[in-house]
Amino acid sequence: MGEKGEQLGVMPLFEAREVARRQNLDLVEVAATAAPPVCRLLDYGKYKYEQAKKEREARRSQRVALLREIRMRPRIDSHDFEAKTRSVRKLLEEGDKVKVTVIFRGREIVHSELGLRLLNRMAESLKDEVVLDKQPSMDGRRMIMILSPVSGQKVKAKEEVKGAQDAKTKDA
Repeated sequence: MGEKGEQLGVMPLFEAREVARRQNLDLVEVAATAAPPVCRLLDYGKYKYEQAKKEREARRSQRVALLREIRMRPRIDSHDFEAKTRSVRKLLEEGDKVKVTVIFRGREIVHSELGLRLLNRMAESLKDEVVLDKQPSMDGRRMIMILSPVSGQKVKAKEEVKGAQDAKTKDA
């Protein structure tokens, strides 16, 4: 193939090298397993630059899902629990996974069922918005549960905001 994608046909290697040299381009093997092997004439430095540029752009647009943590104690007050639930909801809307941890101190460890009840209550209050990645389990003096957002939740929230803005502009 030529630089602009045109077919140059089947030719011996020495002839292909000569054509590349005359056009001041590089001969690059694209498909080695094909019979005969497929090669292209291109400026290899420019090609590498374009590939690196595409890779940088792809990396920039990627969103890494972080594992965020919310901690609480087994004897948390109901209002504080609601505040923690709002915090978890906000983190999930940002697309992050959330590790909900109940920390037991001293003799509280004897009543681990309080922590289990607390984590189940959290999962129940967020049941439409989350997927339970890890069921509540003991990890030393802590009980943990990992939640992740339902796929498409962030996209749906953005569409709702856009729809509300569109409705405002139509009314105005």
